[in-house]
Amino acid sequence: MDITSLGITGVAVITVICYLIGQAVKVTGLDNKYIPVIVGTTGGILGVTAMFLMPDFPAADYMTAVAVGIVSGLAATGIHQVAKQMGGGNRGDRQ
Repeated sequence: MDITSLGITGVAVITVICYLIGQAVKVTGLDNKYIPVIVGTTGGILGVTAMFLMPDFPAADYMTAVAVGIVSGLAATGIHQVAKQMGGGNRGDRQ
């Protein structure tokens, strides 16, 4: 079985885009507590968009596409937190 047949690439694309949006929001000075909401919402929107643009996306209806997008967006926040914890501290991140 080929890994691209699972639609993993579409999920990874959403996660990377949401991660970059989260980093951009962090630079704006907006309170960091809003970043998960912003990346989750962005992920949901990108999930619906990906459903139409990517033939291998793992969702065929709106609700599943939104859910996959939200989870992918929130995964970007989790990836950042794991990297921060493994890196040995906050390194200047506002808390």
